[in-house]
Amino acid sequence: MTTERINPGELSPPTGFSHAVTTTGSRVIYLAGQTALDTEGKIVGSTLIDQFERALTNLLTALRAAGGTPTDLARVTVYTTDVADYRTHAPELGRIWRKLAGPEYPAMAVLGVVRLWDTQALVELDGVAVLP
Repeated sequence: MTTERINPGELSPPTGFSHAVTTTGSRVIYLAGQTALDTEGKIVGSTLIDQFERALTNLLTALRAAGGTPTDLARVTVYTTDVADYRTHAPELGRIWRKLAGPEYPAMAVLGVVRLWDTQALVELDGVAVLP
């Protein structure tokens, strides 16, 4: 597989995402939304930061189980119940991303939502990965 991250100079410099990602490969993995659920199906963590780390861990666990790695991610969507809180903590969330997924970012979007499936959930991530 080849992945190219495209960040044109005519656009604002990306921070924590890539403007576009092109991939070639033969297998596409669609990753369901992951929140901060533990193995017993309970939300863990009371802050956005704690829940983001668990949700990303869960997303990467599903990705690895399907045979992928973080560098295979082409797209991730983040759903949050508090966009202002997400923006406030963006630098720390970026450090968590780099610790768990590495220095490369897929194409990403952050969407504010009224609530998530589990009422205690503050953040959810889903994604698409392309494997060789």
